[in-house]
Amino acid sequence: MDCAEPRELAQWWATALGAEIAEDHGDFVIVGAKPVALGFQRVAEQRQGKNRVHVDFGVAPGAGLAAEVERLVALGARVVGEHSVPGLSWVVLQDPAGNEFCVH
Repeated sequence: MDCAEPRELAQWWATALGAEIAEDHGDFVIVGAKPVALGFQRVAEQRQGKNRVHVDFGVAPGAGLAAEVERLVALGARVVGEHSVPGLSWVVLQDPAGNEFCVH
């Protein structure tokens, strides 16, 4: 993810995902472990338009969608919208840098 403050945003995602910072190279920070990891890279320009990559959180059985949304909001996320179709409900949120992701 391109961002202004890679360490700060990487730490937010690590906490949200229950993961850890795997590598910290200053302007490039990696959260998680192989085979799947998230990279956060410092860039000067602000995000414009819609995210090109979209992360979804699946709620653990018995955890509840509302409880997970509440947890992420307490960490600093912001609710953008709520949606549903038959058999699926999800909430769109933004991380502290404005990147959108969903919880379902």
